[in-house]
Amino acid sequence: MQRLLLLVASLLVLGSAQASEVFVTKDAQGRPIYTDRPDSLPAQKVNVASQSTDTVAVQQQYDEKMKAYSDADKVRAETAKKAVDSQQAKELSAADKAQRCQESRTRYQNMMNARRLYEPGATVEDRRYLDSNEMDAARESAKKVMDEFCAGQ
Repeated sequence: MQRLLLLVASLLVLGSAQASEVFVTKDAQGRPIYTDRPDSLPAQKVNVASQSTDTVAVQQQYDEKMKAYSDADKVRAETAKKAVDSQQAKELSAADKAQRCQESRTRYQNMMNARRLYEPGATVEDRRYLDSNEMDAARESAKKVMDEFCAGQ
């Protein structure tokens, strides 16, 4: 972001600078010195090509870059939000599994400790009590459900 602003500012400064002549001279060690006012003669004139900066084009490029940065920030924010949502879903899912495991374990233990099991009816009088074979099948079914929900715990 700072580089882009620096680039825009330098382009504006360079665009507003007036073209002038550039000379090259040599110092005592023979290194070239570029200047617009030579201290000593002979100084060789250097042809420097310059052009004016189109401020509208620079502003347009700047706006496009800012829009691209904004879009990238939105994508990053959405990705982070999805990651947080996914993590929360996993935690809820784990909590839900633990709750179902506990409920199925309690149901199985109640079935194992009960002397009589029944199928509920619309009223207390409509209950149908299970015989010993049906009780064994119901207990086995409850064990399978418990094993399914409590697998890995």
